[in-house]
Amino acid sequence: MKKASVLMIIGSLLLLGLFVFPLWNIMLGAPQYPEPLGMNIHINGIRGVQEFDIQNIDGLNHYIGMKTLPKPDEMWEFSTFPLVVGGMVFLGLLIGLLGLFGKVSYKWFVGWFVLMSVLGLLGMYDFNAWMTDYGTDLDPRAIMKLTQPDGTPMTYKPPLLGNAKILNFNVTSLPGVGGYLLFVGMLLTLVASYFGWKSDKIKVNSETN
Repeated sequence: MKKASVLMIIGSLLLLGLFVFPLWNIMLGAPQYPEPLGMNIHINGIRGVQEFDIQNIDGLNHYIGMKTLPKPDEMWEFSTFPLVVGGMVFLGLLIGLLGLFGKVSYKWFVGWFVLMSVLGLLGMYDFNAWMTDYGTDLDPRAIMKLTQPDGTPMTYKPPLLGNAKILNFNVTSLPGVGGYLLFVGMLLTLVASYFGWKSDKIKVNSETN
């Protein structure tokens, strides 16, 4: 159980990387931009990959009627997500330490993993809903009003994951360093749950023999 508890503690601590590194990254490449434009989505705000990327992206979006990228105080997520992540780190550390001293079973590790998975899925759903609104709720007074072949207004929703062609831009959406740290941290807590289960099973077998 000691090995499982140590993995639980390490896995939880890796989530602290979300306070330093971006959770997600979106890059926009086009022939007229030798250096692609990019934005890093952090748990507390959106920042440009390069100094003027946010300004340039907002300038392009203005022509097609898209909203400017939100400031940290314009989305409740940017004040709530740090609290959620911090709370889950604290909870994971507490469970790991209690497990280290034999006060809780591996089932608490599983519970933490399930709770974090649910929160992660809700976060992805919210992120996708924001991108849908961002790419479809266009200003009718926009300078450029482009339509699909069937006459419906064109949408500019970035992909949640992967690559998409939007006008003459290749848009790539992938996890950032923080997103990969989150994945590894959760994977470690899952491994910790397995080791904890295995340890309990060995303990039960030894007591019955």
